[in-house]
Order: sequence, then structure tokens, then C-alpha cells
Amino acid sequence: MKKKSPHEQSLYGAPEILVSAKKRVPRHVLAAMVAADGSELSRLTKHGFSVVRVFQQDKTEGEKMRGQFLDLMAAADFIGPGAVEIDRYQTEIFDIVRRRGVFGQRIKQAPATGHPSRFFEETTIAAPTAAQAFVDPRNIVPTVNSPSRVELSVPLKALVSQLNYNLFDLEVTAQQSQFAYLQAKDLADAVDGLLRTHDVALWNGNDTSLSAPTTPQYFGVVGQIEAGGNTTTIGTSASIVDGLKSTIANMVANSSYEVRPTAIYANPVLLDLIDREMKTEFNVVLNTVEITGGIRVKALTTQAGELPLIPEWALGYTGTPGSGSAVLPAYIVTEDLIEYHWLTDPNPRVFRLGLPSALTQQMVVVKFGAPVVKGASFAHYEVKVQR
Repeated sequence: MKKKSPHEQSLYGAPEILVSAKKRVPRHVLAAMVAADGSELSRLTKHGFSVVRVFQQDKTEGEKMRGQFLDLMAAADFIGPGAVEIDRYQTEIFDIVRRRGVFGQRIKQAPATGHPSRFFEETTIAAPTAAQAFVDPRNIVPTVNSPSRVELSVPLKALVSQLNYNLFDLEVTAQQSQFAYLQAKDLADAVDGLLRTHDVALWNGNDTSLSAPTTPQYFGVVGQIEAGGNTTTIGTSASIVDGLKSTIANMVANSSYEVRPTAIYANPVLLDLIDREMKTEFNVVLNTVEITGGIRVKALTTQAGELPLIPEWALGYTGTPGSGSAVLPAYIVTEDLIEYHWLTDPNPRVFRLGLPSALTQQMVVVKFGAPVVKGASFAHYEVKVQR
């Protein structure tokens, strides 16, 4: 066995470092083994060697040795006597990107009956008028009555997204080990990204009809409520709280339909104006209610009970509040009467396509369905607040 040099002997037995003696030996010739903690790096520099690259070995009992080269000359922030400073990163990537909204998780999910998904809505029951119902008990002459129903439908829409993984990049990342979880994270984020688009379109989809679709997008809840004709405006000098309460009282007072609103959705800016108005005008701090696990929001006492004021970032507004020309919409909704008709699965599905010649993994996320607002003309209301 060839006798090792003093440098090789003192550095023997750990992750390998390729070094070169300044003006003595070519870089590709001399190699030495250094301690895993890097303590021998200073000894190399003291003897006139410059670090070229680190070969780190990972080996467990019964397994073959695996190695990974790290080019320290290119990556080092500082190289000097007793010190080689390289870039290190936190394992977790800082990520507070907004994903899902609340509305899509609170409305009713229903399987589609087909394409389009069809249902009936009863508009009246067989209820005779007082003149028809009350008769002479000795001369009973009944009046024939019948219920009234209408057929409605909602066309299904398709949402799709694709994520490509490059084989080379995946293997480099896996061998570096630090961010090996990114493949799973990015796929989960792709699903969340599609659901984020879905949640925005639930409100703001730009289709204009359920019976005759005009665009590939949803006919949004905002558009369906406006098409139902239930819209009112609160002027710049009027009380927002009084306007909302009176609108809800009128909905509950409907003699034809049993209406029971369950929530008020609005942009957080409008909800802040409501909160401040209650404190300023009435010296009242609103109660809070829990709308989902661990999430509590303010609640407004109305004739329909305490309705949660749910902040919805997907609901925009126009103008600058306080300018007199800003319009901030709020939506009083009966959530049980807003349905999402889904096909096959209410959640997005992920399909992995066949491997092409480029050796990229192609992941396609797809979701089929559409929202429908039942009772749009009486069970829901759009309130536009001018400020």
C-alpha cells in the first residue's frame, strides 16, 4: 500500500476535499480527506492549499456510498486563514401567499345531475285566496288550485392547471437534500392555486347567463344576485348599520318565501367602517362568532339573528373610502341556498401524464363544476355602500 503524505495522513478518514498547492501542484492532482466538521480546512490553508471543491459522502451500514460535489470556490462568500464561509439557507421557505377564501368552503356542495345540472324551483303552492277558501258549509264549492314550479339549470365549467417537473432539476434538488420536499409542496400549491382562482370566480365569474353561457367562466354569485334584482344603495350620509338591518328585516318579512339569511360578506375595508360606526355612533363593540375551526369574526344583531360579518378579500370595491365616490358592496346571503354542483369529485383531481421525450413530469390539475344561487330574487341581497 502506498504511503500517504503527511497532509494526507493527518486528514485521512472523512468527507473528501480536492485541494491544490499554490504554484506547486495542479488542482486535479492533489486530494486529501478532511474532517466532517471542516476543522481541517484551516490546516490546509496554512500549508498553502486553496480549496477547490468538497466531496461529501453519505454512507450508512450496508448501503453503497453516495457523494455530492459542492464548488466552494464559486459559492464561498469568504475564504481565508481559518475560515471558509459559504451560503446556507433555512430549510423552510417563507410562504404566507394567500390561498383559499372562506366562501367556497361554507356553501353547499352538491353532485351535478348532468350537463347542464338541472333542478326545479317551486314558486307557489296550492294556496287558495281567502275568498276561495271560505265557503258556505251547506254549499261547499271548492276552487281548483295547483302549485307552480319552474325548471332551472346550471352549465358545468372546467378549471385546469399544469405543472411540469424537469427530471434534471428534480434530481439535482434531491441530491442537494435541503429542499427535497419542494416537489410535493409545489404540487399541493398548484392545487391550492386552482382553488384560489375558483374562489375568486365564485363571486366574480364573468358569465352572464345560466341558460345561455357566454364565457368559459362561472356565472358568479355577484352576477346572479344582481340579475335577480335584489340591489339597494346606502348613501354617503346614511348609516351603514341601519341600512343593512332594514334590508335584512325586509327580507325576513317576505310573505311569499321563508327567508333566513345566514351571513354578510364584504371587503375587510367595509367591515372596518361598520365596526368604527358602531363604536362612534352607539359606543358598542360587536360580538364575535366562530365561522369555522379557530376563526372568529364580528357579528351584527338583526331580525334574522346574529349574522357573521365575514371578510372576503375576493370582493373588491371602487374609489377611495371617504372621498364620497367610493362604492363598497356587501352581500347578504342565505348560504344553504348557494350550491356548487360538482362532477365526479368536489375537490380538484391531479393527473400525471405520460413521460415525453424531454423527460419532464407533467402534472395536470382539473376541476369540473359551477355555482348556482337559488332564490336569487328573494333570498339574497346586494347592498352598495357609498362613502
